[in-house]
Amino acid sequence: MIFDAHCDLLYKLWREPDIDVYQDERLQVSISKLKKMNNNIQCFAIFIPEDAPFINRMDIALQQITIFYEKIVKFYPEIKLIKTKSDIDQLTKQEIGAVLTLEGCDAIGDQLKNLQILYQLGVRSVGLTWNFANLVADGAHEKRNGGLTNFGRNVIEYLNEKQLWTDVSHASERSFWEALEIAKYPIASHSNAYSICPHVRNLRDEQIVALLKNKGMIGVTFVPFFTTSKSNPTISDVIKHVDYICGLGGENQLGFGSDFDGIDVTIEGLENYACYATLLNELQKHYNEELVHKFMYRNFLEHINF
Repeated sequence: MIFDAHCDLLYKLWREPDIDVYQDERLQVSISKLKKMNNNIQCFAIFIPEDAPFINRMDIALQQITIFYEKIVKFYPEIKLIKTKSDIDQLTKQEIGAVLTLEGCDAIGDQLKNLQILYQLGVRSVGLTWNFANLVADGAHEKRNGGLTNFGRNVIEYLNEKQLWTDVSHASERSFWEALEIAKYPIASHSNAYSICPHVRNLRDEQIVALLKNKGMIGVTFVPFFTTSKSNPTISDVIKHVDYICGLGGENQLGFGSDFDGIDVTIEGLENYACYATLLNELQKHYNEELVHKFMYRNFLEHINF
C-alpha cells in the first residue's frame, strides 16, 4: 500500500494532450502502473507554469482539474476522488484513491473565492508557492527571502477552517516559519533533509524538528538533486534521508512524495511509479514491517483531518 503525496501527472497531460494516460511510456505515473498496486493513494498536483500570464492562471488550474475528471475519473471508475478520510475507508481492494492538490497559490491570485472554488472541486492540500513569490508568500528561490503576505495569512486561516493541508514545500525559510506559526495542518509534501543534501528546496534540521513538533508530515522526494550532490544517485541515497529524518524523531511523520512526472532525470531504481516495489524491498532490509508500512502509507493517512 502506497501513499504518494506528490506527482505532476495532470500538468504533464495538460502540456502534452496526446499522451495516453493509461500506459504512455512518457509517463512516470500512469493508470496501468497505479493499478498494479492495490489500495494506494496518489496525490495529483495542479501546477501553473511560471511563464503563464496572470490572467490565465486560474483557468489553467481549472483545465487541469477538467483533465482529471474527463481523462481519468470518467474512463477509470476504479480511480476514486478523495474528499474526506471516510472516502478512503470506503475504498475496495481494487480501487485507488486520488487526492487533488494545489502546487502554489499562483492560480488564485488575490481572490479567496478562487480557493473556495478549487476546494469545492476537490482540492484538499494547498502549497503556498512554487519557488518564487506570489501574492501569498515568497518561495525558496526568491532572493529577498520574504514571508507571508496578509492575504497569505487569510489563505492559511481558510485551510485551517476546512482542515486542509498547508504545504510548505517550495516556501522560503521565512515563509516556512511564518506559516508554521498559524497552520494547523502543515506538511512538506516533497522535500528532503538539507543536512544530507544542501539544496535550497530541502529542510534544515530546525525546520524538520519544528514541523514534527507541529504534528506535520514530510514526504521524502525522489528528485535527484534534492537527494545528493553526487552524480548517479541510487535508492540508498533516498534511504539516507529516511534514516536522518527518523533520527530527528520523524518515524511517525515521514512518508514519500515522489514528484514523478515533474522530473526529467530520475534516481537509479526509481524511474517510475512501478519502482515503489523496489523501494519497498530496500526499506525492508533496514526497518521492520510495521515501520515500512508507516513510511509507505499509514503516516500520511493518519495525518488526514479533512
